[in-house]
Amino acid sequence: MSMNDQKPGAANSSRGEGLSGPGLRLAYLNNVVVMGRLVADPDIRYTPKGTPHCTFRIAVNRRFKDQTSNEWREDTYFFTVSSWGPLADRLSDRLKKGSAVLVQGELRSRSWETQTGEKRSLVEIHGRSIQLLDRGAPIELETAEPEADLPPDEETDITKDQLDDIPF
Repeated sequence: MSMNDQKPGAANSSRGEGLSGPGLRLAYLNNVVVMGRLVADPDIRYTPKGTPHCTFRIAVNRRFKDQTSNEWREDTYFFTVSSWGPLADRLSDRLKKGSAVLVQGELRSRSWETQTGEKRSLVEIHGRSIQLLDRGAPIELETAEPEADLPPDEETDITKDQLDDIPF
């Protein structure tokens, strides 16, 4: 059997490599696009080095027809969106509770331990491009510059106690 005849996901026995081995090239994709409304005013904070960090939560509705009752239903999902740098400053000035936004970004996860020893984790959307959708507001694409990401050595000034208030 040649390499081209192998089933997808089968290990390459000649190299001893599986899906994660260097013989298989997979693109890395982490892209999220959601549209919703802010459930509260955005929160802007600054790191000790002065880097702005804006977070806000949005509600995203999904309308569907229930297969059993044949009635239309609606589910609502809530997501936390985070942005850094100049984009965070611009958003904190323009967004408010109820603002409609289109968010494009990537998922990021964080884990920490509370003072009582409980392990917590959070998955949020790191917003790279955020478009304001409200009528009357200028439709403007707010895009983070590549260097606007928080540097790896920069830490937020959010205490772990404040992170304990996350509802999930």
